[in-house]
Amino acid sequence: MADDSETSATTAMPLPAADELRQIGLDAGLDAVGFTHAEPLTEARVVLESRKAQGLHGGMQFTYRNPERSTTPSRILADATTLIVGAWPYANRPPDSRGSEEAGPQAEIAAYAWRDHYRDLRLALEAIAAPLRQAGFTARVMADDNSLVDRAAAIRAGIGWAGKNSNVLLPGAGSWYVLGAVITNAQYQPDRVIGDQCGTCRRCLDGCPTGAIVADGVVDARRCLAWLLQVEGDFPIEYREALGTRIYGCDDCQTVCPPSRNEPTGLVGDEVTSLDLFELLTASDDELIEAVGRWYIPRRDPRYVRRNALVALGNAQLSSAQEETARSLLDRFDPPDTSSVDNMLSEHARWARTQLGLS
Repeated sequence: MADDSETSATTAMPLPAADELRQIGLDAGLDAVGFTHAEPLTEARVVLESRKAQGLHGGMQFTYRNPERSTTPSRILADATTLIVGAWPYANRPPDSRGSEEAGPQAEIAAYAWRDHYRDLRLALEAIAAPLRQAGFTARVMADDNSLVDRAAAIRAGIGWAGKNSNVLLPGAGSWYVLGAVITNAQYQPDRVIGDQCGTCRRCLDGCPTGAIVADGVVDARRCLAWLLQVEGDFPIEYREALGTRIYGCDDCQTVCPPSRNEPTGLVGDEVTSLDLFELLTASDDELIEAVGRWYIPRRDPRYVRRNALVALGNAQLSSAQEETARSLLDRFDPPDTSSVDNMLSEHARWARTQLGLS
């Protein structure tokens, strides 16, 4: 693929129409493509700065690290004029994956992490970017990057509206999407913004297991299970029971959302929808990173995968045979001889043992 800065007067193609680019994106697998101008996302910056000042970000970096940068497209492309935003759908209803007597109990994974959906998204956005480059314009693909607040861009591009759970909701389709954008210096007419369609519904606020959605569209990351699974240190004891058997992410605010109860996108076939907790707790560091290396793991330290797995194990429903295996595993992390014990994992193992009634 040619570098996005390359141009050629002899080979340049005509600037493709917006509808042509939209169709290219849809043909590449996107469910929606929207256009908006590349002016700063001022409202999003104000929100990021305000929530960061209140501590609602819970130490999260990503777009909170530098709100001015992540809401200013010209910081990515100096002469940017247009954002072309795409929404990639992902499956959200897994096959039955309950543990058996021989296998361990299953750890839940949020649907967006079942496979590398961002790879598919980037490929689809690259399909949109290619004809722009062929026409002599610059086009840069941004997805899952702290340089751009993709939700704010998607809302302004008319992809969907801001749900009370802070997700972008697509009309008739809900929020089971990953979002990204093509930033270009080609000029296009912005699409119309979609107005709020949540109305008086508050199922996501009431359905959050920790009450993390503290107001319409406002999530307190310090209570959000998905974020707490990615934070260093001990998992907060007051939220351990609420975690259930989750090991990465939480979908509750989406599963209770009426627009998101749509006909699910079909499984591709290579999704990993759950993991065996016993296998996670017996795996080596290298095996853990190989299994879940796409996830955000604090400091890339496998101890945090084990920490989360211990909490999930403490909340699992075990058969009598599985209880014996669990007891043996917990003894490994919290042995009588504490001379070389990992204090964090030992504490979580003791909590799990108490939860399971194995003490």
